[in-house]
Amino acid sequence: MSKGKWILTISLLVIIVALSMIKYSNYKKTEAKLAMGNKPGGKSGPIAVTGFITSFTKLSNQVSSNGTILAGDEVQLQAEIAGRIVFLNIQEGSFVNKGILLMKLNDQDLQAQLKKSIAQQKIAVSNERRLAELLKTNGISQQEYDGALNTLNNASADIELIQSQIAKTEIRAPFSGKIGLRNVSVGAYVSTSTVISSLQNLSVLKIDLSLPEKYASIIKTNDLLQCNIDGLDKSFAARVIALEPQIDESTRNIKVRAIIEETNAKLIPGAYVKINLMMTDIPNAIMIPANAIIPDAKNKKVIVSSEGKAKFVIVETGIRTENEVEVISGLQVNDTIVTSGILQVKPNTVLRFTKLSSKIIN
Repeated sequence: MSKGKWILTISLLVIIVALSMIKYSNYKKTEAKLAMGNKPGGKSGPIAVTGFITSFTKLSNQVSSNGTILAGDEVQLQAEIAGRIVFLNIQEGSFVNKGILLMKLNDQDLQAQLKKSIAQQKIAVSNERRLAELLKTNGISQQEYDGALNTLNNASADIELIQSQIAKTEIRAPFSGKIGLRNVSVGAYVSTSTVISSLQNLSVLKIDLSLPEKYASIIKTNDLLQCNIDGLDKSFAARVIALEPQIDESTRNIKVRAIIEETNAKLIPGAYVKINLMMTDIPNAIMIPANAIIPDAKNKKVIVSSEGKAKFVIVETGIRTENEVEVISGLQVNDTIVTSGILQVKPNTVLRFTKLSSKIIN
């Protein structure tokens, strides 16, 4: 290659490098301007957002939940000891009174022991009386009488022990109620884990439900629940009677129990219930769109327009519905808050509202 061509090639390379450096310098200046525009005090134009103007509104404080109907009392009938059934008085679906004998196990060996102990007790009674008379005349020592009295007491204790064992061979209704399905027959051998049947007191029905922990300080005993179940056109009422004294750590719910105030043959234990709890209405509540809330590790915040610039305000929230949240503290009436474009907004960012609303759209 000639010397002239070498000089031309080098000149072109110098020009290309120079143009590249100029282009890179312009790119960095543009990037710096954009960065300055996103910082507080930057000279970029305002950010377009939509807003919501706060106002007082009447809040109908209604809580919805699901529950289960329970019998007033319910028990699985099981024997206290193992044995063979010799008597069974269980009519499925029938009503039984408290104390009635429902089942009897074979107790012939225990009955024989009882007869023996009763005979021994009679002898011990006669012996104790005879020695008591002799003791009065100093015919025997106190030690001899004490031995006879101890024998009598032991015989009486043996009888009580055997009678308690005989009682364990019986199942009696612990309360008045309705018998369920029978699972055994006469002649069957049952263990302590065998479920003979069930017994339920249907004269009183209860409802168990769970509510989020935020309602723990709001719901109270004697509050009325409006209840509905599938297949029953008319709703019925239940009254809160008790609350679990602690919140479930796994679900963060509190368990509530209520008594159904109306009797209805269609209400069956185990049925699924839809429940509404009407609480006291809040006449002057500040409700804002749920998407305006910015949660973080410690607090909840909203962006308020202050003299046209963004101000992050910590708020305390209350009742939450599907689309709106009650603000208990942190906002005033006629505050303008940002509802969209939140991710682009920094503190002191200049705001340009493209749309303002005072009504929450569901």
